Amino acid sequence: MCGGFTCSKNALIALNILYVMVGFLLIGVGVYARAASLVTNLPIVGGILACGVILILISILGLAGAVKHHQVLLFFYMIILFMLFLIQFSIASSCLAVSSEQQKEFAEEGWSNVPDSMRKQVQDTFLCCGFNSTNSGLSCEAVNKKCCNDFMTLSGGCTCPTCLPVLEDKISYAFKLCGGLGIFFSFTEFIGVWLTVRYRNQKDPRGLPSAFL
Repeated sequence: MCGGFTCSKNALIALNILYVMVGFLLIGVGVYARAASLVTNLPIVGGILACGVILILISILGLAGAVKHHQVLLFFYMIILFMLFLIQFSIASSCLAVSSEQQKEFAEEGWSNVPDSMRKQVQDTFLCCGFNSTNSGLSCEAVNKKCCNDFMTLSGGCTCPTCLPVLEDKISYAFKLCGGLGIFFSFTEFIGVWLTVRYRNQKDPRGLPSAFL
């Protein structure tokens, strides 16, 4: 019978193993989001990374509590997991709610704050010159030569396009990816809270006095 003690224990252990994999997935998504945007110092993406690390640590706590049926460990695991659910759901919702104009503001702020070496790296990677027409940043002489090799003009030389149009789609995709995955996996954390409450209130069939409070 799946409603029994053993089934609840195994389900909680399996769920925490899933959380470990989800944690690594969230870390990977966050790293990809930052690498895709390169210049944007986005606190929301950083929040996704933090949630991934915290989820892995909480999963270890949950595994220890589930294996030993330890009431104290399970209690703190349940409380922390519920708080993480609230935080992750809020951050993921924020990712999906950010408008394109706000994304541009984040990106422009990030471009202004990063060092020149990072701006040069972005320009060389995407063959673009400056962030936009009003925020050109450092000299584009070197990257313009690369653009002219591919886009020859008959007169007046040639220049690379600005970086905003190139980065805009990548930043938007990163936000949507982080938000969608964050919301999906936050609901699995809510299931984990419910399962932990149920498991804590079940008596260990071994009959150990310390196994049930």
